[in-house]
Amino acid sequence: MRTLELLAPAKNTECGIAAIDHGADAVYIGADRFGARAAAGNTVTDIARLCRHAHLYGARVYVTVNTIIYEHELEAIRQLITELEEAGADALLVQDMGILRMGTRLPLHASTQCDTRTAEKVGWLKQLGFARAVLARELSAAEIRQIHASVPDMELEVFVHGALCVSYSGVCYASQYCFNRSANRGECAQFCRMKFDLLDADGREIEHQRHLLSLKDMCQIDNLEALADAGACSFKIEGRLKDVAYVKNVVAAYSRQLDRLIRKRPGEYCRASRGEVQYAFTPNLHKTFNRGFTTYFLNGRQPDIASFDTPKALGEFVGRVKELRGNSFNVAGTAAFANGDGLCFINAAHELEGFRVNRAEGNRLFPLKMPEHLRPGMALYRNNDVAFEKILAGPTAERKLALDMTFAATAGGFRLQAATAGGASTAVATVEFEHQEARKPQRDNIVYQLTKLGNTPYTCRNVRIEGGAEGCFVPSSMLADLRRSVVEQLLAAAETVARSEKPAAPQAVVPQKEQLIWQPEYKTYPYLYNISNHLAREFYESRGMENVAEAFEVDARHARPVIMQCRHCIRYSLGYCVLKGGKKPTWKEPLYLRLGDGRRFMLEFRCNECQMNVLADASPHAK
Repeated sequence: MRTLELLAPAKNTECGIAAIDHGADAVYIGADRFGARAAAGNTVTDIARLCRHAHLYGARVYVTVNTIIYEHELEAIRQLITELEEAGADALLVQDMGILRMGTRLPLHASTQCDTRTAEKVGWLKQLGFARAVLARELSAAEIRQIHASVPDMELEVFVHGALCVSYSGVCYASQYCFNRSANRGECAQFCRMKFDLLDADGREIEHQRHLLSLKDMCQIDNLEALADAGACSFKIEGRLKDVAYVKNVVAAYSRQLDRLIRKRPGEYCRASRGEVQYAFTPNLHKTFNRGFTTYFLNGRQPDIASFDTPKALGEFVGRVKELRGNSFNVAGTAAFANGDGLCFINAAHELEGFRVNRAEGNRLFPLKMPEHLRPGMALYRNNDVAFEKILAGPTAERKLALDMTFAATAGGFRLQAATAGGASTAVATVEFEHQEARKPQRDNIVYQLTKLGNTPYTCRNVRIEGGAEGCFVPSSMLADLRRSVVEQLLAAAETVARSEKPAAPQAVVPQKEQLIWQPEYKTYPYLYNISNHLAREFYESRGMENVAEAFEVDARHARPVIMQCRHCIRYSLGYCVLKGGKKPTWKEPLYLRLGDGRRFMLEFRCNECQMNVLADASPHAK
């Protein structure tokens, strides 16, 4: 039986607790520094509080320490790792190989920033002692299956939902090159969401001011079984900058889907944590922030992965504009609307326009201000559902651990034993009390008092009464004291159980020969190794690397550097793939992207690798 884990993002402790309560088996969260989302930092104290809550349910907390580390930060990172060990963290997600030379008791997960897209890379990470590899988002189910077959004892984590980076993670330098903000330092400026002109070699404009690098959002909710069968064990939701409403809705949707998979194949798969969740709402992924959904490369290259018109949220399709009349219009469709809903549409100029509904009368809508470019027949989307947001703002889920209780009479009093389902934890409380024959049956009151578990994480599924206890008089206050005692014991034991279940940090195995060149660009552009401190340099030198190059952030003196490596291909998306029977190009290559300020970037199509590179343009025509 293989264990499956739903891994949720936590912007802060509130989001992390909500994720656990809505069915996540694990959460990933950033500390106050060194995480790949600089705007989502948390104190170690907050992380410790999240760990205590997660561990009640056998869930885990992974902390992101996945930036490259500068020389002056090495001592601070040592101290942080020590504090995270003491706080109860279950693993660290890392990018910088210098951390391997520091040593830690915590298991290490190779962050997606490690650019892991081949079986050879996964095998290498396994030999280094990593417990898990977070695979590149761009991989297909067939490629994941091949990696799992090659390295079967390595945990594989895959993204299943959320925003997509157009570049392979960890090798994007566009923000650093253009704005001096490093994606490898958690400061991505979202270069890929900007507008570009597409030019040919003669400067002829092919596309004007479109979001040519902006992708839709990933959604694999219908493909969890395929990913599990391919060898993935952890299903990761993107979104460490998202709010608690996003976390509640998306986690609930995926947790319910995982439960369906396990019910379908009970002898093959099981969940990684404990507890049953009762939901007070029906999750709907289309009602939460999204740019439109794609399965990306799961089933091979697809033509609909990009969102050229807008990088903003579209939301759910709610119908088409039917008729405009003065300061209102009606909608052809079955959606129900509410005052305050946010709606949007793509106008004839391929621009996103949004507006607020001031008043809704059935399917006739009165905007606060009538949109200038709204026309009959246009598709309408809702990117802010007031009624749904109101539901998510209240209590939406409750997660409980089932207890079996046994209440028995002893020689000198009474004993209560409580055990969590599966026997993960057991607690016993006793009291000395003279047995007195009851004047009326006690069973109903015993069950009632023992099962009053209130706001604790427990619910009682069964009470057994033994040793003639139901024939004895038992004060309700005594039963309450026994109940409180076993609950306190169970709560105290939860962290001990979590620490005993935590896998030990794997020991590194030094292979006789290591392959350090993962893709051709790594040899041509050695800054792709992201070496930014002496420990990382020593790590690679000890493995035979010569002429170690510094990270792009440390030394940017490169002639026409590759600043992005993408599986997304603009030529393919426009219908001009030379390998897959596309239209014959009418332009002269190379092609260039041009920002509104005039800066240009050359596109390099590596068709034999099905990859598009974006290079900083060093030609005389570049601004």
